[in-house]
Amino acid sequence: MSLTDTAIKTSKPKDADYKLADEKGLYVLVKKAGKYFRFDYRFAGKRKTLALGVYPEVSLKEAREKRDEARKLIGNSLDPSTVKKAKKLELVADGSNTFKAVAVEWHEKLKTKWSADHADRKWHFLEKDVFPTIGNSPIKNITAREILTLLERIQSRGAIDVGHRIKGICGEVFRYGIHTSRCDRDPTQDIKGVLVPKRNKHMATITDPKEVGGLLRAIDGYRGDFVTQCALKLTPYVMLRPGELRAAEWSGIDLENKQWKISAEKMKMDRPHIVPLSSQAVAIFRAIQPVTGRGKHVFPSVRSKVRPMNENTIRAALRRMGFTKEEITTHGFRGMASTLLHENGFKSEVIEAQLAHAERNKVKAAYNHAEYLPERADMMNWWATYLDSLREN
Repeated sequence: MSLTDTAIKTSKPKDADYKLADEKGLYVLVKKAGKYFRFDYRFAGKRKTLALGVYPEVSLKEAREKRDEARKLIGNSLDPSTVKKAKKLELVADGSNTFKAVAVEWHEKLKTKWSADHADRKWHFLEKDVFPTIGNSPIKNITAREILTLLERIQSRGAIDVGHRIKGICGEVFRYGIHTSRCDRDPTQDIKGVLVPKRNKHMATITDPKEVGGLLRAIDGYRGDFVTQCALKLTPYVMLRPGELRAAEWSGIDLENKQWKISAEKMKMDRPHIVPLSSQAVAIFRAIQPVTGRGKHVFPSVRSKVRPMNENTIRAALRRMGFTKEEITTHGFRGMASTLLHENGFKSEVIEAQLAHAERNKVKAAYNHAEYLPERADMMNWWATYLDSLREN
């Protein structure tokens, strides 16, 4: 006669443990501590018992389903107790081999090779966008579909480039997992070309305020050549193209009036340009003046004082600090300024004038190098103060 749920519910413990029999080897062991489902069976000529759970957390129906699964295993010459132990071991292994566990190990091992801010930036992306979704999943079980869903959610909020960066970071973690035998493949390789393309592949930039602060702190911590240090520090403050900055000449710098006048032949758009200098920019010029002030160039080449700094110098410094070309380029500082100034309510025409972008009206273009100059001076002072606040916070 089969057991009923009512019979289990109304059973009371006695001085000695006793059984309530069901069918096909299933029974309930009633003890003072509780009621336990058990399944007795024979395997390889030996009598064995398999624990199936505690009533009422496990219902009678669920216990019967577990018993039937165990009987199928026996029919396939598998010992249910051995299979259960193997699954437990697998769960323990999976718990220590989650995506987050592997990522933590990867980050700890490799962060000494990166700058502190580069390491923090990678960890920030993982903590903010990756761990809440797949952090607790065994790394070997994560599929390309799960990764794609994660990245599409990031891109749907407008963070197109961040989606690509996180894809790259996840790929690094999966490849480390392969190297340490925690997974067999990198599912990010299956979604190449699927994401929304980067907005500006060749001029990657950083626009998240927290990341900008990290970049500025990394620049402050750069310990390369002093002239390169000064060029790096000045780059975010002046919003110039890389070639325009490295070609800076002392003859155009007016520190007393806080202006940098650049002749037309040194500008991409072939017209003169004025850069209002913030106090922070002036301080950088004053710091380098005793070193290069007697020469023509503010940032001379290390090989020849009669030539300006090499076009690859600042780019190489960024790479040595751990920033990849997909994260930031020397030209990307202009995009950073444009994006954040627009987000903070500055007029587009003032920003465009400071960036020295092409003027469609050719007659107007010939006379606009000083256009919006008071507004631009105010904006550049605000921008410098804003950058300082991001660096400090």
